[in-house]
Amino acid sequence: MDEFMAAAIAQAQQGLREGGIPIGSVLVKNGKIVGRGYNKRVQDNDPVTHAEIDCLRNAGRIGNYKDTTLYSTLMPCYLCAGAVVQFGIKKVVAGESKTFPGAREFMESQGVEVLDLALEECKKLMSDFIQAKPQLWNEDIGK
Repeated sequence: MDEFMAAAIAQAQQGLREGGIPIGSVLVKNGKIVGRGYNKRVQDNDPVTHAEIDCLRNAGRIGNYKDTTLYSTLMPCYLCAGAVVQFGIKKVVAGESKTFPGAREFMESQGVEVLDLALEECKKLMSDFIQAKPQLWNEDIGK
């Protein structure tokens, strides 16, 4: 596992420690992390503070996003995939998509390269959470 996915996992674990949903994300430009975030929907009482959105907010205005890669512990949902497309991020690396398939096809249809690492650590993080708090998870994905 590379350092960027490890950093995204650390973000997810931070969110879990705070009582939130364990999804983390980092934005990388020129080999450096320029933004970090995690799902804070519970902590902020904000339905759109997903990990990728928090990450982009924390990165701030970096100008051009074409040369960035977004790492996320879970395949981005349509909300976050929309942000990827809107800002012209050309590559997304997901930790896994088994527990939630996300919007991979949408991103790919818009020219985004999507890589699913299928990491056991990410799968376990999400499956353990979903089993422990199914109602909270279903709320997050709109069920």
